Amino acid sequence: MTQAIPHQPDPQRGHRLTSAPKDPRSGYYSGKFPQQEQEQPGLTGPLLPQPDHGEASYVGHGRLRGKTALITGGDSGIGAAVAIAYAREGANVALSYLPEEEEDARSTAEWIRECGAHALLLPGDARDEGFAGEIVERTVQEFGSLNVVVLNAAYQRNREGLESIPTEEFDRVFKTNLYSLMWTARAAIPHLRPGASIIVTASIQAFNPSPRLIDYAMTKAAQVAFTKALAQELGPQGIRVNAVAPGPIWTPLIPATEWPDKLPTFGQDTPLGRAGQPAELAPAYVLLASDEGSYISGAVLPVTGGKGL
Repeated sequence: MTQAIPHQPDPQRGHRLTSAPKDPRSGYYSGKFPQQEQEQPGLTGPLLPQPDHGEASYVGHGRLRGKTALITGGDSGIGAAVAIAYAREGANVALSYLPEEEEDARSTAEWIRECGAHALLLPGDARDEGFAGEIVERTVQEFGSLNVVVLNAAYQRNREGLESIPTEEFDRVFKTNLYSLMWTARAAIPHLRPGASIIVTASIQAFNPSPRLIDYAMTKAAQVAFTKALAQELGPQGIRVNAVAPGPIWTPLIPATEWPDKLPTFGQDTPLGRAGQPAELAPAYVLLASDEGSYISGAVLPVTGGKGL
């Protein structure tokens, strides 16, 4: 009779080597934000404190190896964090952004290339229908395929009231947040194959709109409808469509929104008591882009610090 061998703990596994859980209330910056203002669209350099895009913390596991991703608004903030994570997961990444955001875009591209992935920089204004479609064609031409489209570009501004919104500002919000999204998705669909993924950056504002962001909130609600409808259209083709709904996230867009009175307490009304960092969004986008999210479509994934949708 063979004697049973007592179980021996594997030194590479088990709770003894597990690091202590990070407290979500204090694992990232949890203090107040100093008064500061920027011109639109906002840049990372002047931000105090500097946002965390996962530069020193995100560890890839090959979840997107061999894939190509296009990220609109990929120069800074959420777009930059997603770009860095995708590159570390093995994807080549194309970034579109406004020409005045070139400095941030080049910095993000350096992080992409540092881990051996390829970066394609696509400066231009997505409010131009030709450019919004061209970025798809240039991505496919450069990398030979397109597997993930992250529709992240956005514009918002603090409003004193509906009666104070000039038509040209209303147009800018809708063309940036909705028209460009539709134009880029429309151009991308013919290039997408089964297993591809479209991910929209929506917002908690789609569900809990602030009167000071009324036009922005309108576009975010429309993005949710877009996501759910397109998921039904493309599902039979094996293409998934989802959205991430961020809460208060510290990016250059915040001080450029012109609400200095709200900056000191930005994000402190969440149950976790602080604003989020772009790095905390990246894992949601990785899940939705990877095969591990293969049965997720038509979903809106909240990353809000506990604030309800």
